[in-house]
Amino acid sequence: MSVKEDIHSQIVGGLANATFPIETPEKLLDSFPAGADTTCKSGDISVTAGEAGGLLKESDFPFKSAKEVADIIVERAGL
Repeated sequence: MSVKEDIHSQIVGGLANATFPIETPEKLLDSFPAGADTTCKSGDISVTAGEAGGLLKESDFPFKSAKEVADIIVERAGL
């Protein structure tokens, strides 16, 4: 599994219990198990939900699924 696929699957897994749609960045961070401190790691690459949230734009909201969140974050992170 590539770093991109690994991080993507961890984001989706981290949002498994989230209720969609998610309307705001604050609600998105609150949906992760450890909030902004939730960390996705693959090899020597790690990113917290708080850091990943910095890649999102107001126009990205609302999110309709965990896959949609993960798709945008891994694309913008350049993984």
